[in-house]
Amino acid sequence: MDRAAQEYVDAIPDEHRPLFDRVHGLVLEVHPAAGVVISYQMPTYVVGRHRLHVAVWKHGVSIYGSDRSGFTERHPDLSSGNGTIRLTPEAAAEIPDDELRALLRAALSD
Repeated sequence: MDRAAQEYVDAIPDEHRPLFDRVHGLVLEVHPAAGVVISYQMPTYVVGRHRLHVAVWKHGVSIYGSDRSGFTERHPDLSSGNGTIRLTPEAAAEIPDDELRALLRAALSD
């Protein structure tokens, strides 16, 4: 993780840190070599030519990128359009790690 990304993570409010840490851990689990940089003022996971942006907002965590896993079809209420998934802590609590892994794996793979 580059310094700017680490500074972003260090500044995440306590109420959103567990959800961010869960997503972060799952990204690194499915793509251990992913780099983490700041792009568009948010942490961005980089695997080859693929990019996945993850940001913390008032509602929780937003994931920006391609959903080739069918996640938004199964959870249309979490889609805010243009490939954005808005996860609240409450919604995330209902989603198994395996489903998030599939989303993250697909977003950063060919």
